[in-house]
Amino acid sequence: EQGLQLLELGGSVEEDYIRIARCFEAMRQRCCRLEQDGRRAHEQLARAEAERAALEVKLKHARNQVEVEMKKRHRAEAELEKQERKLQLVLELLMREPWGNEALSREQCSVLSALAGRRLGAALAPVRRSSAVDESCQSLLSHSDISYDRTEDDV
Repeated sequence: EQGLQLLELGGSVEEDYIRIARCFEAMRQRCCRLEQDGRRAHEQLARAEAERAALEVKLKHARNQVEVEMKKRHRAEAELEKQERKLQLVLELLMREPWGNEALSREQCSVLSALAGRRLGAALAPVRRSSAVDESCQSLLSHSDISYDRTEDDV
């Protein structure tokens, strides 16, 4: 009877060992899949970081280009104002001098006075901007407002 009990117990132990072996194999396969998933995630992360670095370089270049263009624009606007002031002075001189009115025809005088009136109005107006550029969104597109906040990376 004891022998039968041992055989029965032994049969049960073998089945338990087989079940444990199967569980270990399932766990090993799951670990292998997780390891592969981890490698793929690391590769994706490396690609994303490389892309982010490239985009940061592009953003830096774009900011620099915007700054250069803004400086060029301000210089051109200052030069335009300077030239307009010179033209205004010349026009005023031509209109005020008695010899200027005599030397110029009536048509030339009327053109000069119209031009002087227009230029004087432009000189008194605030800094004129290029009509080709719509600056109503300047605060949205200003290069000084463009920034990259690294605190969002932690999230």
